[in-house]
Amino acid sequence: MAGMEHYRMAMDPAIQRLGNMTTNRHKYFRWTPRTARITFMYAVFVPAIFGIVAYKTDGKWDFRAKRKGDLVSEF
Repeated sequence: MAGMEHYRMAMDPAIQRLGNMTTNRHKYFRWTPRTARITFMYAVFVPAIFGIVAYKTDGKWDFRAKRKGDLVSEF
């Protein structure tokens, strides 16, 4: 952008450290009971819950071509 060299700001050391930590996070990662539990929740438990809900509600509602006064539920 033109003219931005006049508005240079001093870099905050805390922001620099945060950027370095984010960039190098994979180097310092360790499997602990807490990280294993969080990974299990996001990789297995949450998709399983979504799958169960999707399977249980499959075909219960039909939102296509409904008119005023028609029921949304199909059973």
